[in-house]
Amino acid sequence: MKKIGIGFIAVLSLLCAFSVSGKDVKLSDSAIIKTLIDDSISSYPGNCPCPYNSARNGSRCGKRSAYNRAGGYAPLCFKEDVSKEMVEDYRRRLKA
Repeated sequence: MKKIGIGFIAVLSLLCAFSVSGKDVKLSDSAIIKTLIDDSISSYPGNCPCPYNSARNGSRCGKRSAYNRAGGYAPLCFKEDVSKEMVEDYRRRLKA
């Protein structure tokens, strides 16, 4: 499962790099925020990165999620978790 997630992120990164190099595309803040959240969730090794995800038994993770637990992983789950600096940093990385 972890290998699939890492492979997916690698392929996604390559696709983003090639699509931007061909033309100067300006992604919207909301598209970048969604990408950052999706990447954060997909890099989490367990089943409950965010409160709205489902546990193995099918129930909502809620307070059992990594998002709600102190220490350890701190995944980005909501648009409010992504700062303007994170969005600008993502844009800088795309241009480099």
